[in-house]
Parts: sequence; C-alpha cells; structure tokens
Amino acid sequence: MISANGITLRLGKKALFEDVNIKFTEGNCYGLIGANGAGKSTFLKILSGKLEPTNGSIVITPGQRLSVLEQDHFKYDEETVLDTVMMGNARLFEIMREKDAIYMKEDFTDEDGIRASELEAEFATMNGWEAESDAASLLNGLGIETELHSKRMGDLTGSEKVKVLLARALFGNPDILLMDEPTNHLDLAAISWLEEFLINFENTVIVVSHDRYFLNKVCTHIADIDYGKIQLYSGNYDFWYESSQLMIRQMKEQNRKKEEKIKELQEFIQRFSANASKSKQATARKRALEKIELDEIRPSSRKYPYIDFRPEREIGNEVLTVSGLSKTIDGVKVLDNVSFTLGRNDKVAFVGSYELAKTTLFQILMGEMEPDEGTYKWGITTSQTYFPKDNTAEFDSDLVIYDWLQQYSPVKDITYVRGFLGRMLFAGEDGAKKVRVLSGGEKVRCQLSKMMVSGANVLVFDEPTNHLDMESITALNNGMIKFPGVILFSSRDHQIVETTANRIIELLPGGYIDKITTYDEYLASDEMAMKRQIYTASAEESEDD
Repeated sequence: MISANGITLRLGKKALFEDVNIKFTEGNCYGLIGANGAGKSTFLKILSGKLEPTNGSIVITPGQRLSVLEQDHFKYDEETVLDTVMMGNARLFEIMREKDAIYMKEDFTDEDGIRASELEAEFATMNGWEAESDAASLLNGLGIETELHSKRMGDLTGSEKVKVLLARALFGNPDILLMDEPTNHLDLAAISWLEEFLINFENTVIVVSHDRYFLNKVCTHIADIDYGKIQLYSGNYDFWYESSQLMIRQMKEQNRKKEEKIKELQEFIQRFSANASKSKQATARKRALEKIELDEIRPSSRKYPYIDFRPEREIGNEVLTVSGLSKTIDGVKVLDNVSFTLGRNDKVAFVGSYELAKTTLFQILMGEMEPDEGTYKWGITTSQTYFPKDNTAEFDSDLVIYDWLQQYSPVKDITYVRGFLGRMLFAGEDGAKKVRVLSGGEKVRCQLSKMMVSGANVLVFDEPTNHLDMESITALNNGMIKFPGVILFSSRDHQIVETTANRIIELLPGGYIDKITTYDEYLASDEMAMKRQIYTASAEESEDD
C-alpha cells in the first residue's frame, strides 16, 4: 500500500496540490487523470520520492518495493538489454554483481565463502535463478527479439528502448508500480500485451495515460486531479466519466429545486411581511430561507477543443487507386507491391508494427516521395489534407499562429481564421504566439486547424494523437467519426481505430492484409493471425536467401 497524507505542493504563489489525502491499495490499478498542467506527472514524482512536497508525507508499507517507469531513454546506453531489465530489481542485481565479483577472486578466502553463502541464500529467496528467463520473457512479450537481449541499449532504436525500460519497470513483481504514459511509442501489439499483463498483475499500479481504451481495460479505479484536489472513483475511465457527469447533473437538479424553493419563500415574505396576521409565518419562512445553501458547482478545469472537418465538395465514387507500389529505403524493401482501391465510404486504418511502411505510403500518396515501382491515382472530385508524423519543417517559421494559419485558409480574413483557432483553444493573445516556440500539443492543434480550414474531403493522418491530451484526443475521435468523407490513418489509440475505421489494412514485411471489418474483429480473427505469420515468415526467408 502507498498513501499520500496531507500533500501540498506550492510552485511560487500557486498551489498545484492542496492537502491531498489518498490511499492506493494492493490488487488495484489506479488511472491518474486530469487536464494538461493539472500535475499528473508531478504527483507521480512525489509518490516515487523524486520530488519533495511543500507539506505532507508519502507512506509505503514497510518492506514493499516500488518500481518506476524510467523516462530517460539514454540512461542505460552502456548496459546490455538483459542487464537493464534485471536492474529493475536493484537489490537482486546488486547480489548478482557481488556474487560474480567474489567468485572471480583468485585469492578466495573463508570470509568470501561465508559471504557467498549468505548471498546465495538471499538470491534463492528472491527467485534469482529465474531472473534471466523472467527478464527475457518480458522482453519477448513486448516484441524485443532474443537476438537483441545481449546488445547494448545504445544500439537500440528509440521505440525498442521504450519497451526495454517498460520491461525493467515490470521486472521482479514489484509491490507498487508507477507508470507515466507507458503506451507512448508502443505498437498496438505491445500495448495489448501490456494490458493483459496489468489485468493479471496482483499488486498496486498507478498509471498516467491519455489512452482511453487502455484505461478502460486495466483500471479498477480512477483518481481525478482537478483544482489541486484528487477525487477517487471506483471503476474504469468510462465509469468515471459517466459518474462525474451524473454527479454534476444531480447537483444542478438539486440547485434548481432549491432555487424554486427560494423564489417561493421570497414571494411569500414580500407579500405578507407587512400583514400582522401573517407576520409570524413570514418570519419563519425568512429563517428557512437563510438556511438554504446552493451547492457550489465548479466547472472542470478541462477544456475540450471543437474539431469539425467539413468538406466543401461531396466526394465522387472514384477516390483512390493504388497499383503495385513498391519502395526500398536504405536497402530494406518497405513497401512490396501494394495495391488497393478506395470507395467513397471508406475509413481505413493502417495498422501493425511496421511504422516506416505506413509513413512511407502516406508520403507517396501525398506527393512527398516517389515510389520505386507502381502508380497511384486520386479521383478528380477528391481534395486531400495531410497530418504528417513529423511536423518540424511546418513550424520552422517566425510567423505567429494567426498568420501561419491564414496562409492555408481559402478565406483571407483574420476573423475567419480566429474562429478556427478559437475552436482549438487559441483564444485572444494565444494566437499571437510564434509557431516556432509552440509545445508539441499546440503544434498538433495548429495542424488540425489547418486540416479543418482546408475543406478537404479526404483526410490523411499519420499518428495524430501524439502530444495530445485526453480532451483533445476525444474531440479528434468525435470529429473523425462524424466526418462524411474518406479517411486514411494510422494511430496507436485503440479507441480511435475501433470507432472510426470500417476497413483495416496491415502492412507487413512480406506483403499486406486488406479486410473490410472493425479493428476488434480483425484482431480476434484466426484467419488474419495466420496470414500475418505467413507474410512475416516469407519475409524472413527472403532475407536469409
């Protein structure tokens, strides 16, 4: 168990937390949610002991081990992958190192023998003999192949490092597990594996995540940070949302009834306060009026943007024809003879762990890259707008937000542009910021404003939820669902894929799978699982040849 007792944290004059009391108990998974800037990551740092609060204390049950998902992807670059994972249990790894040092001594003494015996006993108690196989099992489950286990961390890609650090946090069955955005940079297969791991995990988990599907799948409780307080709810994210909305509706209804009673009492007092025969009744009603207190209903600090993609032109029957597209990058065949045709009602999710293939396909379709082989043709009624995964070049400018968006707007009117930016939470002076200095989330909201203002009837998204908070992701999801045109997109957000797509295309090293289905049905299909194995095996055989 871990508990926060009277936690207050002041940053200058502002109190980020004020007298927070909350207890996290064994066997539960707590989703820590709140608006951007509410202090989710900061509260995790307080729980982990990395940040001292102004007042209050954190209490952990004596003898329990706390594990934290590391955020520094370069910290263990000189360590092997397997050692990095096992270092997640610091005491066990310390024993392993000390044992090895003793056994390597040339002048092995009696004292060394006694010490080695003590270490061996503690090592066995901690299931040390299974440590390497347990670490390897975690790595394999997250998609880190066995041949990478002996490599240096510095030799891995960024997404591979994320998986290793996640395995490190999970290693050794910690009593308390703290995770800040564990699904970031994970492919959907790795996220699915993590979901199952946490569902079966029997200790305490506290997690910050913007992935609503993930929170719904793993959480038994939601801890909601708002206005410096933390309110605990039983149930997953959807249950929290319904409960919090119901609570507000009930308070509003109670206030409405109280306001009606107040009005009734005031009218009686005004009518009969001067009437001698009714004066006692008027006085009694005045006392009753003074006792009525309206409930204080503070609006949430969360702010939802309004995302609404409206095509200027209805799309025709001919949308896109792709024939035999192939592309090799740095000696690796990224796209291999890809062909498909889109209809006017298609919303296609490109899924799977082969991220470079998806990005390459989108860049080719948007004219940013030439294929080695094959062709593609957009229908004459189509107009496209594109959300790239890397928007660095787009914001390499000294323009302020208003001027930046106006250059893409068909209507060159500042009021018109301000309207779109206002919907995306750039109100007043916020629109006068230079685009070069915007945060990741602000840049994404600018990109979405650009897509809205375009009036296109085909939307192409490459991982649009990166850097977005929960409220913006929800708004984007709703905008994609109600968009009447065609969408091609990739996303790690399971809920967006499941609720938006009516067609799934998975690009694989040895080919691709194209299926008209929902995402959950696709994942559950044994036929699709078999095809994935065949394509992957055929690609591996080609590499061996």
